[in-house]
Amino acid sequence: MTSGFSGLGANLSNLYRLSSARTRSISPENFTGEKGRGGMATEGTGKPHARGLGPDGSGLGWKMSPSIRIEPGETRVIADIHGMGAIQHFWITTANLRWRDLILRIYWDDQEHPSVEAPLGDFFCSGWNQFAQVTSLAVCVNPGRAFNCYWEMPFRSRARVTIENRDPEDFGIIYWQLTYTETEVPDDAAYFHAKFRRTNPLPFKQDYTILDGVSGRGQYVGTYMAWGVNNSGWWGEGEIKFFMDGDKAYPTICGTGTEDYFCGAYNFDGGVVDDTMDSRYREFTTPYSGLPQVLRPDGTYRSQTRFGMYRWHLTDPIRFEQDLKVTIQAIGWRTEKQGRRYLPLQDDIASVAFWYQTLPSVPFAPLPDRDYLEII
Repeated sequence: MTSGFSGLGANLSNLYRLSSARTRSISPENFTGEKGRGGMATEGTGKPHARGLGPDGSGLGWKMSPSIRIEPGETRVIADIHGMGAIQHFWITTANLRWRDLILRIYWDDQEHPSVEAPLGDFFCSGWNQFAQVTSLAVCVNPGRAFNCYWEMPFRSRARVTIENRDPEDFGIIYWQLTYTETEVPDDAAYFHAKFRRTNPLPFKQDYTILDGVSGRGQYVGTYMAWGVNNSGWWGEGEIKFFMDGDKAYPTICGTGTEDYFCGAYNFDGGVVDDTMDSRYREFTTPYSGLPQVLRPDGTYRSQTRFGMYRWHLTDPIRFEQDLKVTIQAIGWRTEKQGRRYLPLQDDIASVAFWYQTLPSVPFAPLPDRDYLEII
C-alpha cells in the first residue's frame, strides 16, 4: 500500500505516517537547498576561522559560510524555491540590534508584490529591539535573539524570501535556516500573508487600523502589537473589531477590551483582583497568546511604558469570503473627578497582521521611510 499523506499539517498525532514529501533546507551553507550540496562552501564569513581544518587544511566542510553580510541599502534573496511545496520552519538571527532596519519580504508563485512585508523584529513578536522570551506554537524567540516561526506556508510554483537592510551606514550580518518540503499542495490551500503597520501618534478619537484592503477568501490567524503608551494610567479599554464580507459601519465580530483580546484580563495586573499580589503588569507567554514584553520607565531617558503582545487564532481562525478589515481602539480612563469616562489615547502603535488568503492579493501600501519606523 502506498501512502497518500502529503506531509503537510504535521503534528504529534500524525508523525508516524509515511509520506513521499522530500525535506530540504536553505542556509548560507546551502543557498539552493539542493540534495547533497550542503557544507560545500569555499568562501564565507567563517573562512578565517576554519583555516587548518579538514584533510587538506582548507577548512572545506567546517562552517565556512554560516552567515551573510548585507550591505547598507542592499536587498538579498535568502531563498528562491521553484516547484510545489511548503515552508515549515524558519530560524533567523542577526548581529544587528536595530531590527526595524531589516525588512523581511516573501513572494508567492508569480506575484510581483510581496505577501509578507514586515520588519524582522515585529514579524517575530519583538517590536522593541530588545530580547524577550516568546514561547508560542507559531513563533518562538529564544536566547539570545533567536527568531523562529512555524507558520506553514504552502506555495504552488515558487517561494522567494528577501531581506532588505535599510541602515544607511552599517552592514547587516544574518544567520538563517529555512526548512521546507517538496510535496503536493491541496487545491484548498491558501497563501500565508503578514503585513506591518505603524501609527505614531494615533490621531485623537481615531481607531487604529491593524489591517485593511484585503480582498479574497481566507482566514485571519494572528496579531502582534508593539504598543507604546503616551498617557499615564490604564490604556487597554479599546475593542478590537473585524469587519468582513461587506460590513460597513459596524463589524461582525467585536471584542470587549484590548487585554481581553490578547487572552488576559483586568489590565494584565494580578493585583487588581487578588489583594495578596502586588499591583503590576504581569508578563506571560503561552502557546496561543502572550504579553512577553513590558518595558518599564527607568526614571531617566526611558520615559514611556511599552508593551509587546501576540494573539494566535490557531484553533479559532476568523474566516472571510470576500474582504476583511481589522481595527482596535486606543482607550484609557479619565479621572473620577471627570466622571470616569473613557479617554481616547494618542499612542505609538505598531502591529503585524497574519492571515491566509487566495491569490491574487492586493498590493500593500509602501512601508513608511526608515525615520518614521525608528524606535529608540
